[in-house]
Amino acid sequence: MPRYKTKYPVVDVFAGPGGLGEGFASFQDERGNPRFESVASIEMDEFSHRTLHLRHFLRTFPEGEFPDEYYKYLKEEISLEELFALFPEAKEDADKTALKISLGSENHARVRKLINQKLAKKNKWALVGGPPCQAYSLVGRSRMMSDPEFENDIRHFLYREYLKIIIDHRPPVFVMENVKGLLSARVNGELVINMIVSDLSNPKAALGNKSNGLGYKLYSLSEDEVPEEEFDPRLFLVKAEEYGVPQCRHRMFIVGVRNDIDISPGRLSCQKPPTVKQAIGGLPSIRSGLSRGRDDPKKWRKEIAQLARMGIKRGLNGSEYAGEITRNIAASINSDRFPEERFSTHYPGKSRSRHEAVSGLYDPRLSVLTGHESRGHMPSDLRRYMFAAAFSQVTDISPKLSDFPEILLPDHRNVELGRSGKMFSDRFRVQLPGKPSTTITSHISKDGHYFIHYDPIQCRSLSVREAARLQTFPDNYKFEGPRTSQYHQVGNAIPPYLARQIAEIISEVLNAMKGGY
Repeated sequence: MPRYKTKYPVVDVFAGPGGLGEGFASFQDERGNPRFESVASIEMDEFSHRTLHLRHFLRTFPEGEFPDEYYKYLKEEISLEELFALFPEAKEDADKTALKISLGSENHARVRKLINQKLAKKNKWALVGGPPCQAYSLVGRSRMMSDPEFENDIRHFLYREYLKIIIDHRPPVFVMENVKGLLSARVNGELVINMIVSDLSNPKAALGNKSNGLGYKLYSLSEDEVPEEEFDPRLFLVKAEEYGVPQCRHRMFIVGVRNDIDISPGRLSCQKPPTVKQAIGGLPSIRSGLSRGRDDPKKWRKEIAQLARMGIKRGLNGSEYAGEITRNIAASINSDRFPEERFSTHYPGKSRSRHEAVSGLYDPRLSVLTGHESRGHMPSDLRRYMFAAAFSQVTDISPKLSDFPEILLPDHRNVELGRSGKMFSDRFRVQLPGKPSTTITSHISKDGHYFIHYDPIQCRSLSVREAARLQTFPDNYKFEGPRTSQYHQVGNAIPPYLARQIAEIISEVLNAMKGGY
């Protein structure tokens, strides 16, 4: 392979905290040369943009050579403002590439001008990203079906801003990502995915403009089939766990190659994923907190210990696992391993796992762990968490509501529907240690019930750092903003490890194109 000196520009829209951009920026050729450079990453959310901006700042330094002062910032020895002040040129570069802009008609001319300036008439570059997901998500739609204006929700059509960028700049290749809910989402009875495929193939026609010959051939990253007039939309589904991500995250990815480029992109190569325990098992044990009243280790442990006096074995109604589960609970309650602290900054050594998705998270220069802090829960939820984790240790499955003793059931109007399997039967979900996790979603910013740690002694939901590891963000990736926003950022992101594999495929397309940069 030739030694490339010039990086391919990447324009990243709806960038979030930068998972897709991180994957592209981290992809190197076989000689260790980075192949991509994020020349414009556009995000409107305040805290996501702060995270994105900090990462762009760090990318101005050579790979593996982040300044010592960054690690001082992580240790809270200096402020972010002080860090930026020490490296004004790097800060200025980040200001120019990490852009806080709301994509829409009001900013269209500005965005067009900015991207033109960043590309500087380059021929080989990539457009990546995807519109916000709320209106396409299965949960989001179930909550909004009672809204008569739902089908006219503008969020269905934010992808048209993506189309306008395609029309303005004619990228040789693009990658568009969105949620699995696209498979069944409809507007006026028509599948949204069919509309999007048609529009991406002929972007000018989609917006009512006369065709100028601009068109795209669309490809899947996971299947060899090319979509024809009649196609199965599942063709575009990518299951992250099939490509080495320790998480069962299923998303839609559409790759478009401009019609005048006779190159077909490759496919992702399957690889076994790490398990939850391989990804997060080496992180320090921490305890959850009490969300109400006084919170200290003694009171916290006393609240959990009530579980031993609640007749759990009797409440399991003769289950074959009842005895083992109750013994597991008793052993946990009586353990001398209960953690005292709700957070830990102790950075563990490199994971024993040789899987690149895990070993690649490690930074030998780190001396502190960021984002590893638990949230508070109601005492009743703590007891549910311990029961659920103990249940999963015995059965190797996460319990459904129908598996919970009645005394542990939440006082919720839909609980009986859940017990009958009609609605949210897995309201409390343990992330099993021997398997990839379930999808890390933005819902993790809410109550944590779907993201219970497998260790009953810790009795908590996942920390931001644990969620970030399951998303394959490096340990030195700092998420800005309050903890709720950090969870939200992590849940909405694309796993960088998956993005890096996508970057390799896009690089091969650009490498094969005729002509110069």
